[in-house]
Amino acid sequence: MVLSAAHSPVMTAEVVKALAPSEGSILVDATFGRGGHTRALFKHLGPKGRIYAMDRDPEACAIARDWAEGESRLTVIQAPFSKLSDELIRAGIAGQVSGIVLDLGVSSPQLDNAERGFSFMRDGPLDMRMDPSQGIPVQDWLAGVSEEDLIGVLRRLGEERYARRIARAIVNARNETPLTTTGELSSLVDACVPTREPGKHPATRTFQALRLFINQELAELDAVLPQALDMLEPGGRLVIISFHSLEDRRVKRFFQDAAKCDPFPPDLPIRAKEISPVILRPSRPQRPSEGEISDNPRARSAILRWAQKSPSRQI
Repeated sequence: MVLSAAHSPVMTAEVVKALAPSEGSILVDATFGRGGHTRALFKHLGPKGRIYAMDRDPEACAIARDWAEGESRLTVIQAPFSKLSDELIRAGIAGQVSGIVLDLGVSSPQLDNAERGFSFMRDGPLDMRMDPSQGIPVQDWLAGVSEEDLIGVLRRLGEERYARRIARAIVNARNETPLTTTGELSSLVDACVPTREPGKHPATRTFQALRLFINQELAELDAVLPQALDMLEPGGRLVIISFHSLEDRRVKRFFQDAAKCDPFPPDLPIRAKEISPVILRPSRPQRPSEGEISDNPRARSAILRWAQKSPSRQI
């Protein structure tokens, strides 16, 4: 398999260290992308180890399938990670997984392909779907959304302070002619945002909000987190890389709640040894090294958190 030279997986060494795979580990790369983390993990597996590569993007899965033709230890699953439990139960490995990695957000190949419509830096169709065969493209949604609903999406998912101004500009523009390209939307936002955040394009928050909404990324994340812990074997590890505060806050809160003891009523006669958390104390957040950020500027906002399932917990 030939990986794209333009794609650099984020925090690969940290992912491998956190998962701590052994030669016979069963691992799940639930956001395969172009296989950077999978490739690094295979270096630590023996003949009996296995990796299940999962992605909702058909281009990513096509690359994974090409690789799997010559790699018997690799199994490819095309599905959103909200279907993790269903797919791993079907594969017969529920409760047997040694480690799971989730690298959230959009990948470099998706950003670099103008036809996918993710980037405000490259003009292309205004799409943004992770799986182009599912749902509707952003341009279709923008053609019919109300101004108030659009304001809500921009504020909630983009944390955009100029949400009302941008939404009004989009509605006014579409009344004249449909917005169909990333270049048109980027230019429109650029023209109506009065101030600039240092080092950030004025359309960044708008594009983030629309991408998160059209792919339901936060709902996907909320769905997969408890499933991932269920699929792990006792002592298994879950590693998550997020790229903005909306994702990281969810991961942090989920890990904090999972690290608490079972919520039995205080007057129930339960012995202390019978009250156990789902996970051991989660890791502190980790950031990419300065060297990695220098080599790959897109890594600068990455935050890695990981946790280990309690050895006493079963599926």
